[in-house]
Amino acid sequence: MSFNMAAISRSSLVVHKLLQGSPCKSWNRHTQTYPKITTHYTVVPRETDPRWKGVNMERATDEADVVIVGGGPAGLSAAIRLRQLAASQGKELRVCLLEKASQIGGHTLSGACIETGPLNELIPDWKEKGAPLHTPVKEDRFYFLTEKRKVKIPIFKGLPMYNHGNYLVRLGNLVAWLGIQAEELGVEIYPGCAASEVLFHDDGSIKGIATNDMGIAKDGSPKEGFERGMELHAKCTIFAEGCHGHLAKQLYTKFELRKNCLPQTYGIGLKELWEVDPAKHVPGLVEHTVGWPLDRTTYGGAFLYHLDEGSPLVSLGFVVGLDYKSETDFSWWMPDWMQSRIYDRSQDQRDTQCHAQWHAGCGVYL
Repeated sequence: MSFNMAAISRSSLVVHKLLQGSPCKSWNRHTQTYPKITTHYTVVPRETDPRWKGVNMERATDEADVVIVGGGPAGLSAAIRLRQLAASQGKELRVCLLEKASQIGGHTLSGACIETGPLNELIPDWKEKGAPLHTPVKEDRFYFLTEKRKVKIPIFKGLPMYNHGNYLVRLGNLVAWLGIQAEELGVEIYPGCAASEVLFHDDGSIKGIATNDMGIAKDGSPKEGFERGMELHAKCTIFAEGCHGHLAKQLYTKFELRKNCLPQTYGIGLKELWEVDPAKHVPGLVEHTVGWPLDRTTYGGAFLYHLDEGSPLVSLGFVVGLDYKSETDFSWWMPDWMQSRIYDRSQDQRDTQCHAQWHAGCGVYL
């Protein structure tokens, strides 16, 4: 066995110096010799940053009737409906939709069990148009888990966990299909384009959004190929960023949309897509669990959706409130009776979800 004596000597010297004084003071002295690293102008304003002196900060500007931020199910549905209404009245309406993912559906991670009523209203002929809804729900199972047992809880019609008539989908595929329908109706979709700033009129009303700047180094300085984002002005701006959008949070504060509302409740979900033994695959089976490994003070549960997508796939997920304490609950949730079904794990994904009821929704500002 060989030892790197030089490395040991350097380590001993560092320890000796730290023991001579406060470790925090030593760390502060060390970090002060290096420039602060930031990528956002709200931390180090560009007006006071000499590295940005002389950089052209003018933005190109474009106008639309409606701008939608977010290319998920809500944003795309709004875009489709707006174009449908405009066409029915013989009017021209320019609708622009911005999505931060490089392709529509790229950031939609959830396995989903959806009720098709809204889709029937939005696109009545969705079956003829090839919507990726291939798995109608055929059976519901709901379990309360303990460490050693599972107790089946009956599900009756009218209860929230009753899913007969619904469809199991890979939501990213459905969103991608909605994007195609929107483009066919004339919606302008810009993937890979993130909205970074809300623009306001002098009277405080929303003017539109600005897209993110490109070509910024990790220390916050402009690169040689720096490009300023563009402004997109609209008569109406719709924010469909998801449950915790960074622009929506600014609007909550500015317009006091959370005033007189219960605090919002959030959960984080970990989803995996497993290919299982065909003999144990039951297309259309929905399984939900509550209880173990979560304790009585932790909100959460799990789902397993058996998809009929040409191969024996199971979309499974574990959702827990953000006040969780244990970081290993998901691995404990996979007991032997579940692991025995698996022979290939193909994907795992994370998502953030909102679980509050109506009284926790934000207010309406008119």
